[in-house]
Amino acid sequence: MGTAVLVVLAVVGVGAVVGYLVRAGRREAEAEQVRLAEQARAQALRSMEAVWAMNPLEFEEHVAELCRRDGCTEVRRVGAANDLGADVVGRLPDGRKLVVQCKRYAKHRTVGSPDLQRFNGTARSEHGADVPLFVASCKFTKQARAFATRHDLVLVDVDLLGFWHSGTSLAALLDLDIGRSGTNRKLTPDS
Repeated sequence: MGTAVLVVLAVVGVGAVVGYLVRAGRREAEAEQVRLAEQARAQALRSMEAVWAMNPLEFEEHVAELCRRDGCTEVRRVGAANDLGADVVGRLPDGRKLVVQCKRYAKHRTVGSPDLQRFNGTARSEHGADVPLFVASCKFTKQARAFATRHDLVLVDVDLLGFWHSGTSLAALLDLDIGRSGTNRKLTPDS
């Protein structure tokens, strides 16, 4: 009987140690996930320095190249004076027409609702967009994000652009809802 009690106590002790180690491992894994997410965000922002150094024409061509990289076809940069809000046009891999408005602003600026209203007024009616995409090198205001949500516009702000620039696919970005998940907190000039 004494041996059985010792065996039970040993099993309970080993179980407690294993349980503690499992919980510690989970905490460590969760902390590592948080650290990796922060590291990815920091890397995405660092990669934006090259984007902020581009002029508007170079930025439009860069966005066109990102579209090509991600499998879009018939991609053309069409931005110029009187472009009616289209800087890049093309077809997504599934065949839908993509119309892109690009704004390469300083990182501490924001894009407001009036810019999106102008784009919304032409993206579908003038250019036949199935997917109207507005790409900015800064943040969108709260009002702009709300407008985009109401009118089914896809927004790529500075954070998402950093990830796109760093290799995240356009398809993954199209599935995000910046109207609910984005932030309108401006970056500082030295961020």
